[in-house]
Formats: sequence, structure tokens, C-alpha cells
Amino acid sequence: MGRLTATAVKANLLKPGTYQDGDGLFLKVRADRAGGAGSAQWLVRIQRDGKRQDMGLGSAKTVTLAQARAKADELRNAVKVGKRDVLAERKDEAAAKISFRVAARQYHAENEAGWKSAVYGRQWLASLENYAFPKLGDMPTGAIAAADIITVLTPIWQEIPETARQVRNRICAVLDYAHAKGWRSREAPSGNGSLKAGRGLPRQVKARENRKAMPYVALPGFITALRRKPSFGRLALELLILTGVRSQEVRLATWAEFDLEARLWTIPADHMKRGKAHIVPLSDAALAVLAKADALRLSESYVVFPGVAGKPMSDMTLLKVLRDMSEPFHVHGFRSALTDWAANEGFADAVVEAALAHKTPDAVQAAYRRTTYLGTPGQQGARVKLMEAWGRFCVSGPVGKGSVVPLPDKKAG
Repeated sequence: MGRLTATAVKANLLKPGTYQDGDGLFLKVRADRAGGAGSAQWLVRIQRDGKRQDMGLGSAKTVTLAQARAKADELRNAVKVGKRDVLAERKDEAAAKISFRVAARQYHAENEAGWKSAVYGRQWLASLENYAFPKLGDMPTGAIAAADIITVLTPIWQEIPETARQVRNRICAVLDYAHAKGWRSREAPSGNGSLKAGRGLPRQVKARENRKAMPYVALPGFITALRRKPSFGRLALELLILTGVRSQEVRLATWAEFDLEARLWTIPADHMKRGKAHIVPLSDAALAVLAKADALRLSESYVVFPGVAGKPMSDMTLLKVLRDMSEPFHVHGFRSALTDWAANEGFADAVVEAALAHKTPDAVQAAYRRTTYLGTPGQQGARVKLMEAWGRFCVSGPVGKGSVVPLPDKKAG
């Protein structure tokens, strides 16, 4: 028999305090700011695995004494007889309302000020949008297990190993965040457990093979084949080859970065690996690619080579172009092809390194070398000559200025 009565409960609701009914059930009336009675809640204290936990049974203003006793009996029976972790179950019920997509975006927003750069912050979320959201986006955070994460990682684990490891770590960071928020009863699966290479995931063995470079002698034929099926992905890959830039720099490129009259592409610092702005001289061949991209331009997109919904394309898009063409080479390898070709043509190493935006390894040289090898409007610099010659080679012959399709002035009319 409980200690409380319905009449006593009614009276106790008017004064702050804790009122025991017995068998772990009690009524807690909190004080309001003025010191009077505020909210009142039924709680039951249960013990599982030697740990005591207080669980709420609802407001005493809507749940009667009899109903509270029935709920308490049900929970005690679930723990003692059913051996259930009812607290974890409740957390999972709450997690059912929070999808992985919502949790990831909230985590990203709350940590925005701490990213090492704006571009890193964008890449962090973009990697989940591209690889995790299609399979995990709508799943409750509390329902995601190691097997679900492995399903996300398997298609990219060997193909782009570094990206795959980043995606794994970011998924786990979101799940740990969800656990801390009470949306998930367990922490994320450990990277040293089922998500470790050699356990739930195979050992990564293709990292070196996937960076294989296409021999530069094969490039003219490859570009001819590349042009047979126009797409933003193929145009982006062609511009990457013609300019020697990295995948990220071409994928994130916006129209505002290009001065077509001056024939220059100024890549902002937050798009660059080293965090320093980089200027790329544009050859006739590169301008022709931009003209084609302009003809396909999406009015709602600010990027030159848009992906899904007009946003920057994923880092898998360019590699997919190569795989669709049955080419075993890596996107980054085209920079090596440019280096080999330039060496064969007699261009100075310093000019090539500047074109590739590489850091000067010698500290003394770096301190004194101020030139960009771009020249002046009246006299072409070595890098301008390098990129023009490279463009002519890649497209199998001179590209006369008359063959470049002019981009219309978007301000006119």
C-alpha cells in the first residue's frame, strides 16, 4: 500500500517538496521564482546493473496517483523481469525524431567558428551530403549501427581511401554529438573496433595505384574522346587538365573568379590547398572550355561547373568521368602529366612549380623569389607561354583565336 492518497497529492501540489509513495515512486514539486509551488512531476527510481536512475512518469497535474503507480509497476517489471534498459529505450524514442541529416547540419552550424578555414567547413558538410546523406540522411540517429556506416563506406573505401576515412570520422563525430544531446543511447561505433580497416572494413590497398598518372602523350586523344559527350563534369575535367589546377579548385570555381578580357583566373585563398590566392593564365583552349560552360550556364547557380541542385559538384564527379571512360588513372595525375611534358619541352622547373602553386622548398629562394612569371600586358611571362603551349598540345594543334567562342556580356540587354 502506498503512502500517498489522492487527497494528499492534491494538497502537496500547493507546496514545493519531495513526497514519497513507496517502491521508488515519488512526487516532486518544484518551487517557482517566488518560492511558491511550480511544476510537479511523478518520478520512479529504478536500479539496473547496480546503478540507480530516476525516470519521469509525467506531470502530476495530468497523471493521477493510480496512473503513476501503474506506470511505475510497468517500468519496474520491465527492468527486473524483462532485463530491459528502459532509459536507453526512451533515448532512442527521442532520437527517432532527430534524423542524421538534421543532427549533422546542427553539429556543423554549432562548430562553424572552429573550422580551420571556410573552405574546410564547406568540405566537411559536403562530404556527408555526397556520401552519407543518401543512405543515412533520413535515418534516426539512434538507429544507426556500424553495419549502416560500413554500407556508406564500402563503395569509396578503396577508390578514394583518404576521403572515405574522413567520411567515417565525420559520421562518428555526428553520432557522438547526438549521444551527448540525448538523441542516441550509445556513442558512435569505434574507429578502433568494427569500423577499423582489417575488421569490419577491408584493409585499404589501392591508395598508391589510384594516383596513377596518364602519360602526357595520350592526352590529345583522351581530350578528343572527352569532348564526345558534353557535360559539366567533362568540361570541368578538361579545364583542370588545361590549367594544371587541383580538383577542388575547378569544382568550386565561380564565374566571378574569371577575368576573360585579361585572360586570367584568380583562385581565392580559401579554395587553395596552401591557403594562398593563385592566378592562372588562360590559354585559348581554356577559354574555349569556359565558352562551352557558359552556353550551358544555369541561371540559379553561381559555380561554373554545377552539380546537383546547382551546387558545386562532388569530389567523385571527375573521377567518375575517368571511370566511365574506362581510364585507370587518377585526376590528380594530370598535374604530373603537365610536369613531365613541360620538362620534355624545356620549361624551367621554377616556372612549372609556380604554375602548379607548389611551395618553394628552399627557404632562401622562397624569401627572394617574388616573380609570378606572368609578365605584363605588353610582354607575356613564362607561365603564360607555358599554359598556351600546353593548351595547344592538349587539343592536338594550334587553336586559333577565331575558334574561341566569345562569352556574351551578361550585363548587356
